[in-house]
This record gives sequence, C-alpha cells and structure tokens, in this order.
Amino acid sequence: MTVRDTPAAPVFTDDVKRQFMEEALAESRRALPGCQPNPPVGCVIVRGTTVVARGFTGEPGEPHAEAAALRALGPDAPAEELAMFVTLEPCAFVGRTPSCAWALVHSGIRTVFVGTLDPDARNNGAGIATMRNAGITVTVGIDEERVLDFIAPYLGHAPRA
Repeated sequence: MTVRDTPAAPVFTDDVKRQFMEEALAESRRALPGCQPNPPVGCVIVRGTTVVARGFTGEPGEPHAEAAALRALGPDAPAEELAMFVTLEPCAFVGRTPSCAWALVHSGIRTVFVGTLDPDARNNGAGIATMRNAGITVTVGIDEERVLDFIAPYLGHAPRA
C-alpha cells in the first residue's frame, strides 16, 4: 500500500484546496512586516474540513510558518489524518532556522499542499524533493497565481536558481 492509498490520507476537492490556501494566505499577511527580508509565508494544518493549527513566518531567526503551525498543533495530533497547506515551498536548507521540509518529514504529516515553489537558489524544488523522498504526498500549484501575486516583492530579491 502506498502513501496515496492510505485510507486515512485526506482527499480534498479543488474548491476546498483553494479555500485552505486562502486561509494560509491570510496567515501570510500576518507575517508582514516583521518577517522581512524573509518571504511572508503562511500555513494551516487541517483535519478533514477543520483548521487545527495556523502559523506564519516570524522575524528573522524565529520559526518559519510550518514550524510555527507544527508547534501550535502540539505533539498528540494523529499526524496521518492531517494535511498542511503552505503558501511557499518549505525550505530544505538550514539557515538561521532548521529545515522546514525536514520538520515535516519528522512530524508524520503525510499530505502537503504548496502554493508555489521557492525561487531561492538554495531551495527551488529541494524542499519538495525532500518531502517526496520521505513518502509525503506533495501537490504544488494550489492557487499559485494568487500566491505569486502576494509574494511578488520577495520574488524580486530572492537568489535565482
């Protein structure tokens, strides 16, 4: 049985995916202006049709959106029943904070929806590959146009791949 065949893995319609990405975008807005020069990233973790945790990127050196949402979730949630919606690809590298992609691998969450790839040359697909290689089902491009419009100022100065 593959991860995609797991009965507990959440399944969402396109409308529901867009709804949850809009919730993640709302969290992104909360990141500004404190997160700069990092991108304003937002994240929600859902069980079924209910948001159970939220997060946004804090000031430089503080947790990124994914780590903040995982912290808000707590340790006792049945991770296999959860899905994460995050506006920007989780980072695969270690900078001032640990890798968000690896945090997701260790969280037990098996389904991740991403608004768009991170254009930062240190990441740009590496976060997606890290999660997929660990067996996480990752879907990229959820409400991508809206996400790109929102993070356009960041895209202008991120190192290109």
